[in-house]
Amino acid sequence: MSDDRLPTALFVDACLQPLAGRGIFHYIINKGEQNSGIVLLKLNGLTGKCRLLIQQRNFETNEMGWTAALAEEMVEEAKADEYIQRSIGRDPDLWVIEVEDREMVNPFED
Repeated sequence: MSDDRLPTALFVDACLQPLAGRGIFHYIINKGEQNSGIVLLKLNGLTGKCRLLIQQRNFETNEMGWTAALAEEMVEEAKADEYIQRSIGRDPDLWVIEVEDREMVNPFED
């Protein structure tokens, strides 16, 4: 089975580069596998609450999409950070990116 997705490093760079021009700060917390790492996204609304989204493949369409990493839509930042550290421990190939945006918009969609 071939995977014609962009390498993860290129995908991440292309999606994050326009954020700076809009005054939205982002941090790459963990650089994962350059070609095929999965992305975990922490959307920080700067209020102490965050959303955690993770890439997930739709096995019916074979397309990558986004789903909540935790059962709750919004979590305390400390809980999000604990989850992130556990996730990196299980999967060092994981890319972890934090985006500071009061609107908590996923810059990887579209």
